[in-house]
Amino acid sequence: MVARQVVLATHNPGKVREVLEILGAEGAGAVSLVSAGELGVVPPVEDGVTFQQNALIKARAASQATGLAALAEDSGLCVGVLGGAPGVFSARWAGHHGADQANLDLLLAQLADVPDQHRGAWYECAAALVMPSGEVYQATGRMAGRLAHAPRGTGGFGYDPIFVPEDMAVTAAQLSPAQKNAISHRGHALRQLAPRLALLA
Repeated sequence: MVARQVVLATHNPGKVREVLEILGAEGAGAVSLVSAGELGVVPPVEDGVTFQQNALIKARAASQATGLAALAEDSGLCVGVLGGAPGVFSARWAGHHGADQANLDLLLAQLADVPDQHRGAWYECAAALVMPSGEVYQATGRMAGRLAHAPRGTGGFGYDPIFVPEDMAVTAAQLSPAQKNAISHRGHALRQLAPRLALLA
């Protein structure tokens, strides 16, 4: 039996890798996931003001462009002392979408004088699965922690080198992919949708 193809609405290779690892571990690996980038789908304008809105925008656009079921997630880092920012602007905090190092450097500079007790932060993720029929399934996940004063580790992507998960002494970039996925915001959200995806196989 040929696996059902589902388009993953992202052009970010780091997210593609994590989503495949998470869903494979949850038994949804029988579904054939192909990224929007591989299919040449033009990214939509993400003009939502919440992670949920942006995830739905991406999933609907990918499904409409391909005629396939589409899975999307929108996520970012929220810093308490900044009122939840960067939030939905995490990927373009420094002004250019996906400039990971520039985003990280800018955030560290903005928090340079903030003491440890006020460096609480959390990662938030909203995931959306849109069927060709228009049916929508959504889920959310969160990972709490705090921000280090300097980057540590080479794994992960985005703000992972400065994000220390709750009750840990290492950053998310110092965890193995399996360790990170077990506790991550993205893992929490996608695991909720995994049973629905498995039904498509």
